[in-house]
Amino acid sequence: MADNSWLTEFPEMSRSDLLTIRKTLDGAYREFSRNYGETIESFFDPLLQFLIWFEKLLLGTPWWLMIAILAGVSYMASRSWKLAVAVIFSFLAIGYFGMWEDTMRTMSIILVCTMLAIFLGIPIGIAMARSNRVQSMVTPLLDVMQTMPAFVYLIPVVMLLGIGKIPGVIAVVIYAIPPVIRLTNLGIRLVDKEVLEAATAYGASPMQRLFGVQLPLAMPTIMAGINQTIMMALAMVVIASMIGVKGLGQPVLKSITNQYFTLGLINGLAIVALAIIFDRVSQSYAKRSQQHLSGGHNE
Repeated sequence: MADNSWLTEFPEMSRSDLLTIRKTLDGAYREFSRNYGETIESFFDPLLQFLIWFEKLLLGTPWWLMIAILAGVSYMASRSWKLAVAVIFSFLAIGYFGMWEDTMRTMSIILVCTMLAIFLGIPIGIAMARSNRVQSMVTPLLDVMQTMPAFVYLIPVVMLLGIGKIPGVIAVVIYAIPPVIRLTNLGIRLVDKEVLEAATAYGASPMQRLFGVQLPLAMPTIMAGINQTIMMALAMVVIASMIGVKGLGQPVLKSITNQYFTLGLINGLAIVALAIIFDRVSQSYAKRSQQHLSGGHNE
């Protein structure tokens, strides 16, 4: 038999030292949350007010008008009547099975989180594309954000801000923002250098090259990042429901704890329907923008 005595010889930190470190860190974080928690909460008050307003707007809009708007947006983005009809039937089914309000709440938080991820992620991706040093600093953070279990970073957020919409938004954005950052960086770096040299030769400034050449050519890749961000935000719906975010996640969580199979299945299918609709619309828009750029280039 193999001698496995070496397994017990690995040096370990003593339990007393480990306990001391844990108590020190826990105490420091509690002290930080007591001193600065209210200040941080007040910083997020405008976002909370916007979330409440946007949710009330979606809930207060008549169902037939909301379906018409969603179908119209789907058609304008994809130029596909089939997708628009699928959107109509999907939301009619959601309303028929009594999930309309939860779906509107989920849509409100997903759309706000996606907008935040875009407004924060694209500038960070641009900064990464323009500087290798920034890329080397941000990439490890993105690796941690993508690999760390969501439950782990929920703990400090809830300890600092309590339970509610804002902690949920922060958790969703942290989980969902890496794809749009990575693919913005990748898309800009993949822009043909000859095209940039031609723009420079015509006297374009760095900002003109960025907004007139790099971002338009990188847009299909950036849209793929936005697509993945939306999918990851929807994947966080159930987890976010654990910290008080209302929507389709709460019935799913209830079905898990009470073993209500049908309730969980129906609400899970509603989340799937939202994911498929958002995926098809964003992908169709990305393809159309790519075809537009290719046609313009050929001309």
